[in-house]
Amino acid sequence: MGFWLPVLVYVTAIFTLSSQPQLRPPLQFTFSDKVIHIGEYLVLGLLLVRAMRASLRVSRPLFAAMIAIGFVVLVGAADEYYQSFVPGRTCDFFDFAADVAGGALAQWVYVRFVRS
Repeated sequence: MGFWLPVLVYVTAIFTLSSQPQLRPPLQFTFSDKVIHIGEYLVLGLLLVRAMRASLRVSRPLFAAMIAIGFVVLVGAADEYYQSFVPGRTCDFFDFAADVAGGALAQWVYVRFVRS
């Protein structure tokens, strides 16, 4: 449970932020919201793969990374769908794509630098 608690807290924070109507990125530059999505889901991806390797005893880093990407896709899709019901927020495919890109980048970093 100890490795999954940070994942649960982090996903709760993502959905809490998604509940805020008219939320704007703290930094304003072209595609700043996409950069934030990538960073946000990069952290989620690392937390997920860490929890899986520790608690599920997934021995191969690449297999754990693939499962983590699946979870990132599910959380990103659920988050975007949820936002479609929040006043002032929208469901955006490009935000979802940035979420998946961040999760995939996390898995690339993980597989590249972890020891089997």
